[in-house]
Amino acid sequence: MTPELGPPLGPALAPALVLAALGLLPLAFMTLTAFVKISTVLHIARSALGVPEVPSSAVVFALSTALTLVVMAPVGERISARALPLAEGAAAGRPADVAALARAVREPLGEFLRANASPAELDRFLALRRRAHPTAAAEVTAEDLSVVVPAFLVTELVEAFLLGFALLLPFLAVDLVVATLLAALGLPGLPAASVALPVKLALFLAADGWGRLAETLVGGYQAP
Repeated sequence: MTPELGPPLGPALAPALVLAALGLLPLAFMTLTAFVKISTVLHIARSALGVPEVPSSAVVFALSTALTLVVMAPVGERISARALPLAEGAAAGRPADVAALARAVREPLGEFLRANASPAELDRFLALRRRAHPTAAAEVTAEDLSVVVPAFLVTELVEAFLLGFALLLPFLAVDLVVATLLAALGLPGLPAASVALPVKLALFLAADGWGRLAETLVGGYQAP
């Protein structure tokens, strides 16, 4: 049985919709993927080392993007498997099924977001949505993107701050030890941050800090 096609796109409307979608891609990449948590943790790690400009913001952004693509690759494959047949049909001259294309993107992405959103945050934003629309409260479910997206983002920020706290503790200990040693040696005028910096860099490299951090970030996501 052949499924019913949705309304075809008009020749003038299709380019406008494509341009609008392209304009929203950066926002979607930052809010609907692992980018928020990964970039936040990497910025905290850079600050913890005591060199806020090294690596540069461009390098942190590039690494965050690369790790995000690794995390989102399975979701992208599922979207491609659903969307490519529809795109090929449109290229062959058949009307584009807008609703089917939207579902091909929304369903795998929504499953990923729900799998990595805290149940407590899902309940919180579900209650908020129902409170904001009391007349349609019964129609709002935990699967709505208006519930899932903010729950996912808050969960990502909470987890990023927890990882950041775990990162900051050992570096704080190094700063305290160095400051105590300098005071004991009678060198209080020597900047403790400058002395602690090579120690922190050596410890971070000895612990394979960047590799372990990347592995922790990528491995911290659940497949739907």
